[in-house]
Amino acid sequence: MRILTGLQPSGKLHVGNYFGAIKPAIDAQGEGDGYYFIADYHAMTTTHDPNELRENVRGVAIDFLACGFDPSKGVFFKQSAVPEVNELAWILSTVCPMGLLERCHSYKDKIAKGISANHALFAYPALMAADILLYDSNVVPVGEDQKQHLEVTRDLVGKINDLYGEGTLVMPTARIRSDVAKVPGLDGEKMSKSYNNTLPIFGDEKPLKKLIMRIKTDSAAVEDPKPTENSIILALYQLFASDGDYRQMITDYEQGGCGYGDFKKRLAEAYWDYFAPMRARREELVAHPEEVDAVLQAGAEKAREEATKVLNRVRRAVGLI
Repeated sequence: MRILTGLQPSGKLHVGNYFGAIKPAIDAQGEGDGYYFIADYHAMTTTHDPNELRENVRGVAIDFLACGFDPSKGVFFKQSAVPEVNELAWILSTVCPMGLLERCHSYKDKIAKGISANHALFAYPALMAADILLYDSNVVPVGEDQKQHLEVTRDLVGKINDLYGEGTLVMPTARIRSDVAKVPGLDGEKMSKSYNNTLPIFGDEKPLKKLIMRIKTDSAAVEDPKPTENSIILALYQLFASDGDYRQMITDYEQGGCGYGDFKKRLAEAYWDYFAPMRARREELVAHPEEVDAVLQAGAEKAREEATKVLNRVRRAVGLI
């Protein structure tokens, strides 16, 4: 079984990225033949500053390795290091109906948020399909927001195989991550850079703990019981604390006698301790960039070897060779 996961280099990783995508991907290592790529071509739809793009790609590579990715258990590479993906995307585009792309909600959502319309943004699902199909991927873990793009991919596989023969492309299956932790932002909305409510994974201790101290709470007095339902502090604390410490915080909420300031301090300590090993590993990687380069280079070589096999099979089927 081959599993494929893409990581968007759109800035510094935050706690929502970690529990929503990074941790599930790392936990799945060893389950199958894993391919993990940094989607820098996709990032170009909204990032037009070359220095920013390079910095973001580098940051994701370092952070993913620091968070526990084991290069011996998977293939890790930059999307742009395998240019074959663009040829496959073009081949898929020749059978992709306009209506299929026009119905994709991701494009509509981004335009509604003020992102400038361009062809790449509109054709994003075709390139995403090529990302998946270029490696004969069997399983693609995605969130609900990407489920539609997997359906587009499956539609395109059906069209190619109908036209050029069964087995030209492998039909992938989406794995919807229903068990992924729902991570609230510091304002209670979904944690997202778009909402400016994120808690970064990495950074200096004092400013990061200050972010936690600014979490919105009600006006309950110290001696009053506190409502546990929809508590941002509790929801975040559960991600970092032991079961015993989490249950103790619930008890303290319900009994009263502890103020929100105390709860925020407990959260800040648990958060800081949780990522301590990853911060240490990140410092090592920053000090030895050649290690990161070697991982990405080795991954690109393996990815291109597989991509060439698949693309040659497709090129023969469609008549290009």
